[in-house]
Amino acid sequence: MDVEEAALVADADRRATDYLRGIEQRRVYPDQRALDGLERFDERIPDYGRPGTETLALLDEAGTPATVATNGPRYFGFVVGAALPVAAAAERLMLAWDQGAALAMTSPAAARIEQVAAEWLLDILDLPRGSAVGFGTSATACSLTLLTAARDRLLANAGWDVAARGVFGAPPIRVVVPETVHVTILKALRVLGFGTEQLVRAATDAHGRIDPAALPPLDARTLVIIQAGEVNTGEFDRFAEIIPLAKAAGAWVHVDGAFGLWARASAHRDLTEGIEGADSWTVDGHKWLNTPYDCAMAICRDPEALARAMNSDAAYAEGSRHAQKNLTLEFSRRARGIPVWAALRTLGRDGVAAMVERHVAQAQWLADRLRGEGFEVLNRVVLNQLVVRGRDDAETAAIRLGAERSGEVWFGPTVWQGRPAFRLSLSSWRTEDSDVVQLADVLIRVRAQVRG
Repeated sequence: MDVEEAALVADADRRATDYLRGIEQRRVYPDQRALDGLERFDERIPDYGRPGTETLALLDEAGTPATVATNGPRYFGFVVGAALPVAAAAERLMLAWDQGAALAMTSPAAARIEQVAAEWLLDILDLPRGSAVGFGTSATACSLTLLTAARDRLLANAGWDVAARGVFGAPPIRVVVPETVHVTILKALRVLGFGTEQLVRAATDAHGRIDPAALPPLDARTLVIIQAGEVNTGEFDRFAEIIPLAKAAGAWVHVDGAFGLWARASAHRDLTEGIEGADSWTVDGHKWLNTPYDCAMAICRDPEALARAMNSDAAYAEGSRHAQKNLTLEFSRRARGIPVWAALRTLGRDGVAAMVERHVAQAQWLADRLRGEGFEVLNRVVLNQLVVRGRDDAETAAIRLGAERSGEVWFGPTVWQGRPAFRLSLSSWRTEDSDVVQLADVLIRVRAQVRG
């Protein structure tokens, strides 16, 4: 490393450290002045390169004020956890390594660490040992890989080889989803060629869970998608009833567990009873495990099915069915399993459980406080999610916008059972009880301002 490179890296580290030191004092959502400052990026591409120090300074001076403080304690939107210091630090070292983590030949270190992370993940979530674990960019990408494997396996069982013959002319596959299915699942299904009109929507109860008694007929060419943590209410489908019915019919069962699957590593494990009987599971790292963004896991009971669907072996780069390039969409990929390994090693079982249990307790306290103040909390709060309304739609929207303008907290809008609401998600390791009290106080104060 020459002097210039060392100085640039040190400058970046200093600026990042300054940002984190001030994270609790930052506005959670940037004000208009900060947003206007983004105009500094509206340049023409330089004819001649500019110094790296100048580029970094512009990024910090114009970009930092306009960031959303997702890495702070009072961000309650999109079920996003702050980056654990050890996970962020591990990623910083990983970037210095600059490893192409396609297979062991391209990075023995990355391959071994991701193998260990995969084993630990199956252990702490108590899912079938020996399952394949692919470390991908997001729950969307991981769902796409697993739904591809499911489709291909169901068609193989029917005598159709997708890898050789493609999907044109293949026997039809039926896809059953909850009425409350997450948009990322719909996106993955669209990419696979399943139009929304083709999907069979299973009726859900008042909590957003599939009613097992209302399941449509299932057979050996059916893909059933169920949820661990419905995105609004945080509810769990009744796995112990649904999965045996599906398996008896020969169907493939996929669990969308982006954040809710982590309940299985805590005292709230009973919410996931029977979930281990499914065929595949998706879970995010950058949600409740609090790794940096760009980290999720695809877990498949049948490693051969996933490896066959995602195979990207070439004469110059052959890998086993355990190679990450044969379990994920990417060939050129970073070692996303390293921050997962760092988080699990540093937290341990008790640390993961404590974080999940703390957020659930905070969510339940918040629900009680808001109900006591006359807010309408629409869900029964079994996990870390609250769905809340004011006395009418206009007040609901005004409360959310007023809270955003305050800069003290941030959370997003949603729609529940056809009407606007706002959603509060507790999933950051930085969020202390005092931050939840402040959130409640802001909501009460803003509502009073709206009414006054």
